[in-house]
Amino acid sequence: MLFNKVLRASVRSGIRLQSSNAAAANVAAPHGGHAASQGFSFEMSEQQKEFQQLARKFAREEIVPAAAAYDRSGEYPVPLITKAWELGLMNGHIPQEYGGMGLSSFENCLITEELAYGCTGVQTAIEANSLGAMPIILAGNDAQKRKYLGRLVEEPLMCAYCVTEPGAGSDVAGLKTKAVKVGDEYVVNGQKMWITNGGKANWFFLLARTNPDPKCPAGKAFTGFILDADTPGITIGRKELNMGQKCSDTRGITFEDVRIPKENVLIAEGSGFKIAMGAFDGTRPPVAAGATGLAQRALDEATNYALERKTFGKVIAEHQAVSFLLAEMAMKVELARMAYQRSAWEVDQGRRNTYYASIAKAFAGDIANQVATDAVQVFGGNGFNSDYPVEKLMRDAKIYQIYEGTAQIQRLIIAREHFGRHKK
Repeated sequence: MLFNKVLRASVRSGIRLQSSNAAAANVAAPHGGHAASQGFSFEMSEQQKEFQQLARKFAREEIVPAAAAYDRSGEYPVPLITKAWELGLMNGHIPQEYGGMGLSSFENCLITEELAYGCTGVQTAIEANSLGAMPIILAGNDAQKRKYLGRLVEEPLMCAYCVTEPGAGSDVAGLKTKAVKVGDEYVVNGQKMWITNGGKANWFFLLARTNPDPKCPAGKAFTGFILDADTPGITIGRKELNMGQKCSDTRGITFEDVRIPKENVLIAEGSGFKIAMGAFDGTRPPVAAGATGLAQRALDEATNYALERKTFGKVIAEHQAVSFLLAEMAMKVELARMAYQRSAWEVDQGRRNTYYASIAKAFAGDIANQVATDAVQVFGGNGFNSDYPVEKLMRDAKIYQIYEGTAQIQRLIIAREHFGRHKK
């Protein structure tokens, strides 16, 4: 036990040291570690390559062999999550002053793509910590950050983002969960739905209505809270049986007279909507990276199969119909990767990235579905069978067009941002 603790501390300390060096390099050269005089570059720094290789090794040696079994059982992948935490592949977004590694958005996305290559169910469970913690990173005070972010780096704990409700997903302004101030506390009643890590989280970010006036604008009607998962009055629903990403934990949560101290309010009453929506600018690039990782896996599986399977006396990769299909798949994967990397890079430059984040999320989500479907087509009848990996990829891909803002919502955002630029 002592040896394991020392080993874990050594691994994480080494990664933090690399992260510190990378951060220092970025201060000296703000353009991704390269001197400003060099301008635009696709070259990664040595530290970024090391992060990518560590995540790739873990995904291909640990996640890939276990993914099919977790898909069949629906069991939460605790051993893989624990190992990822020990290696420093979780919570990279947490600032160094709160015990995290303080990785850039770009670096976190590189890790996410590799983990998703192994299994997006595992990757979603891990990435949900980023979404749950992002409101605290953006809007929490020092005491809140030390208490709640600190927990995530001290041991492999999970958190969750509690916003969606049974009757309000894309329409966040339609949330019904209410928080009423009583003395120095807020009393919460309502229900949330489709909460990733809902049954495994140590604490939640919760969005609730604090202004009962239906005419009050969303920007002032809601408040963001941090809520310990063991607070009396919280009832965790059953694990939902989803189409794909089956080892991810998704549940409904009911709140009955749940009391939250005023110290757990983020910024101030009425600030919640902006906090909740602002978190997406930081979390949509990793979601797009996850979709890209799935698409890359589908492309690799289809390519390897096409180079082995023979019909009419030659491998099917030599048939133009198949080779063109694979070429289209490769084009989509490369463009999705460029899109998420641009959106992450914008975050790291300190700029508002809403436009690029939505483009990346929408495009990568769409192509993940297209590439996974085409991979099944390359496999033919075998692709429709669960003994082969691509049918799982096809099921897992669909959620990328739904969670963290549907494909349609992304297009609304892109259109709004696009026209906004032209009206200035």
